[in-house]
Amino acid sequence: MSSSEDAAPPVVDPTVPHAARIWNYWMGGKDNYESDVAAGDAVAQVYPDIVTMARESRRFLIRVVSHLAREVGIRQFLDIGTGLPTMQNTHEVAQRIAPESRIVYVDNDPLVLTHARALLVNTSAEGATSYVHADYHDPERILAGAADTLDLTEPVTVMFMGVLGYEPELTELRRIVGRVLAALPSGSHLVMWDGTDTGEAVVEGGEKLIEAGGVPYHLRGPDELGRCFEGLELVEPGMVPITLWRPEEPAAGAGAADAAGADAPRPIDAYGAVGRKP
Repeated sequence: MSSSEDAAPPVVDPTVPHAARIWNYWMGGKDNYESDVAAGDAVAQVYPDIVTMARESRRFLIRVVSHLAREVGIRQFLDIGTGLPTMQNTHEVAQRIAPESRIVYVDNDPLVLTHARALLVNTSAEGATSYVHADYHDPERILAGAADTLDLTEPVTVMFMGVLGYEPELTELRRIVGRVLAALPSGSHLVMWDGTDTGEAVVEGGEKLIEAGGVPYHLRGPDELGRCFEGLELVEPGMVPITLWRPEEPAAGAGAADAAGADAPRPIDAYGAVGRKP
């Protein structure tokens, strides 16, 4: 794996909850500390579905990437807001289906960068996997770094997976998404999911996260998230709870537990969609 920029080793304070480590804890990972567990548990006590959301978000990623690689023929993925590597990361799913797939991960967190260098390793000789150290508020830097690995004259799937709530202003989100897509050709896709303010418990969970020392996360309604897809052709079934986005499609590499969980999907407070650039 290559990186567009070297970064100093992160200074880790295990006593302060860290957003990526909290999410890692909810997903069942091991890259977290007691402070992250405490913050994660504080949220889960009032909103137990946060654990379901974390794990279903990865199943959503697997289904979406599998569909785009297998059915649409996409071979380039720009995953913005990577987070700590876990299981079935974007490059693993895509390159299992199409070994020539090229993937660029983007994150602004030095802790994530350190883990990414160690774990997000290319899985095929034909493909490529690289990392851009950048904030999603700087789409120009992201595009410049991605161009070292991706051919931006060919279709690219842009992914914002549960990260846009760190920006409080919807107009800024639309600017970021719009700028990235404007640089890409017809046939490119936008994939996005985020937590939504569709239940009292999830809103209370967000408040508990702040009380526990976590970074505030701004929940929005599905209609607000849908505005980021204006001008795109929504892929069926449109903007829906992530558990209901084509749950019948087999997830590449999914185990028996994943298959069982897909038998009777239920809505959760996390919506996502896929849109195609005409």
